[in-house]
Amino acid sequence: MSPPENPNGGAAAAAPSEPAPPAKPSSSKGKKKDDKKDDDLSEEDLALKEQLELYVVRAQDVDPGVQRLALESMRQEIRSATSSMTSVPKPLKFLRPHYGTLKSYYETMPESELKKYMADILSVLALTMSAEGERESLRYRLLGSEGDIGSWGHEYVRNLAGEIAQEFQKRQGDDMPIDELMELVQQIVSFHMKHNAEPEAVDLLMEVEDLDLLVEHVDSTNYKRTCLYLTSSSRFLPSPDDTLALDIAYTIYMKFEDLASALRIALLLDNKSIQYVKQVYTATDDLVLKKQFSYIIARHGLAMEIDDEIAADENDKEMLQEIVNNTKLSEGYLTLARDIEVMEAKSPEDIYKVHLIDGRGASSSLDSARQNLAATFVNAFVNAGFGQDKLMTAPSDSSSSGSSGNWLFKNKEHGKASAAASLGMILLWDTDSGLAQLDKYLHSTDTHVVAGALLGIGVVTCGVKNDCDPALAILMEYVNKDDSNIRIGAILGLGIAYAGSQKDELRVQLSAILGDPQATLEVLVFTAVALGLVFVGSCNEEIAQSIIFFLMERSEAELAEPIIRLLPVALGLLYLGKQESVEATAEVSKTFDEKIRKYCDVTLMSLAYAGTGNVLKVQKLLGICSQHLEKGETHQGPAVLGIALIAMSEELGAEMAVRSLERLLQYGEQNIRRAVPLALGILCISNPKVNVMDTLSRLSHDADADVSMAAIISLGLIGAGTNNARIAGMLRNLSSYYYKEAAHLFCVRIAQGLVHLGKGLLTLSPYHSDRFLLSPMALGGIVTVLHACLDMKSTILGKYHYILYIIVLAMQPRMLLTVDEDLKPLPVPVRVGQAVDVVGQAGRPKTITGFQTHTTPVLLAAGERAELATDKYIPLTSTLEGFVILKKNPEYHEE
Repeated sequence: MSPPENPNGGAAAAAPSEPAPPAKPSSSKGKKKDDKKDDDLSEEDLALKEQLELYVVRAQDVDPGVQRLALESMRQEIRSATSSMTSVPKPLKFLRPHYGTLKSYYETMPESELKKYMADILSVLALTMSAEGERESLRYRLLGSEGDIGSWGHEYVRNLAGEIAQEFQKRQGDDMPIDELMELVQQIVSFHMKHNAEPEAVDLLMEVEDLDLLVEHVDSTNYKRTCLYLTSSSRFLPSPDDTLALDIAYTIYMKFEDLASALRIALLLDNKSIQYVKQVYTATDDLVLKKQFSYIIARHGLAMEIDDEIAADENDKEMLQEIVNNTKLSEGYLTLARDIEVMEAKSPEDIYKVHLIDGRGASSSLDSARQNLAATFVNAFVNAGFGQDKLMTAPSDSSSSGSSGNWLFKNKEHGKASAAASLGMILLWDTDSGLAQLDKYLHSTDTHVVAGALLGIGVVTCGVKNDCDPALAILMEYVNKDDSNIRIGAILGLGIAYAGSQKDELRVQLSAILGDPQATLEVLVFTAVALGLVFVGSCNEEIAQSIIFFLMERSEAELAEPIIRLLPVALGLLYLGKQESVEATAEVSKTFDEKIRKYCDVTLMSLAYAGTGNVLKVQKLLGICSQHLEKGETHQGPAVLGIALIAMSEELGAEMAVRSLERLLQYGEQNIRRAVPLALGILCISNPKVNVMDTLSRLSHDADADVSMAAIISLGLIGAGTNNARIAGMLRNLSSYYYKEAAHLFCVRIAQGLVHLGKGLLTLSPYHSDRFLLSPMALGGIVTVLHACLDMKSTILGKYHYILYIIVLAMQPRMLLTVDEDLKPLPVPVRVGQAVDVVGQAGRPKTITGFQTHTTPVLLAAGERAELATDKYIPLTSTLEGFVILKKNPEYHEE
């Protein structure tokens, strides 16, 4: 409070005794007016009411001394009034009828201290009296004295904040000065931050567009909650406010040296990623902390060079680079597998569980080459990353299973390619032994086997970088061979091995192929896809140009080829999640041949806004789906996938999208219905929600073959890596239901392989770090496979089944592995439970519910979170998933 008010504090306390005698006239006045009401009021209330009415009369007295006393007493009454949450405080209630009188008297008062005093009281009265939209409370506040606003209570401050937001917009529109408003904002923000109302402070600052103020007001007790609110609300803010909110959160985390959290935000802020990541690294000298950062970056898949700024010492530099390159992934994954005791190889028969199916279809001898091809994929998915299986790596001496070479030749032509590549999947992330085992197939005389081995080399090095780039060296030799199968194997291999790395030599080499007149259409399409994967989300103009020119030069006949649908996807991958940056390219795409123009337009938009949750774009895509088109139009399929891609960013959007997709199923055309199951698959990828599972189960018996096949594949996607028993049961039943349909049976097998992905240790979800970060490579891989699935018959069921290997980009262990400072596994107890959303909640709410305590390493299912169950160690990152380094807690004492 300002000093002149203090001396009167004493007078105010004594005041009630003085103006007691002349209370008669006011009581007689009250009688006439309130005869009805008097019966309702208790004696205390009546006394209070008369007292207040007297103050109102006294406040208009000629003598300034009397005025001051009356105002002071009124103020005391208002301040000391406590009320329940639901009712208006009594003094404000009783002063209601006099608000107008006081207001008009205020206008006649001469400028003085008293007038300001009166304005303060009017400001508080306006809280309950003023008309909607008048903003009187704020007006009188600005006219009043400079006192502390918090003393009038929370409700008053909240009301002011709301009025400031409206006033600010009006003043900005009229170009009026806003300095006095900003002073008030300062006071309100500091009041909110001291009283645990961080979200309200953030909201007010967003309204007045001055988030920078936050940084000075946060302290070590509330910075976490403030940043949590900022980062969670950034998903719902329009651009550019969203990046601004994240930027402020980054600044606050850096200020309080919560560097691991700052690093996550740096990874989310694409455009500034690299410089921010460097800042985080250079902000500390703790090598162990830098190792933890490197694990986070490796999980996100950011291609990054560790330079001298980050680590001066050569050994340290090498060690950090190794972690960033993900070379530890295979080792950690196998540690988890040994701990959970699932090392033993599984054969496809173990997955099909034929003995559980009664009667027909138990022993169908359909088209055995296709059955073998399906078994190849199932085997690859189930044993992914384990380095051993019963078909490809089995020792050759056992006469029963035969040597691995035999299995290879149980497949026909292009089937051999997938069989050879499956070896890469089995040896996933283990580059040394992977390259050694694949090497023998490179010398084969069968071109399909060579092509498969080249693709396998790409798969085995997926997500694991290496300084000497063995994959690049091997695959580059084969890129320009004459045989188109070999070329495709090498090109796709490069796309998978270097996804997201933005390697320039690949741009030069692959762009050259796009301009090669001798190359076949399929080679060119896969070249474009590989470029899209390597430069995913890079907005690289040159590559976009070369894909666009290539699209423009296609003849009518070529544009009718089903494989051509991957070209717009390749173009879209360059802008994955980059929002407006796609607009120039989208304009150009409007000049394409009308066969592909709309398809391209929709695909570009849906990929550019993937994972952003942009509501307007979802509405636009729903609009496209609502049109009834003539035959031959295919662009509604990608529109449906687009809805899912955009809405998957947060829970609420995903639920709404599931509902919208239900509508499309009921009213949509056939080509929309075919895409809906795939869209559901991507919304709940590796997260088997019961309602989605039921919908897909219903669709898997649909009369339209394409719809049912898409639904079967999607059952595999939503259960990917979960070993979900219910889905496994559904798929077994489907395998007996479709025992005569080769194509359907193939889809059922693929789905069975996906559900048991990595024996249940892997996930396909592109999100990590508590669903906070989206890995562009993973999403790129999923999108490419799903777009290929829009036309199953000609891609996955045709001769391009090896497109399925692109899904490897999204495969990640769903583990929490705790290690000590020397990166050796360190078993500790952790609690694993359902994650609870605690944004903006008061106090320190529990972040997980229904937890169980396990010893690491543990598996985390979708929507689960882990926290340490011991104080002996401190984790170096707040989000426990993947590799987490623990250091000993210096304050911990053994009991």
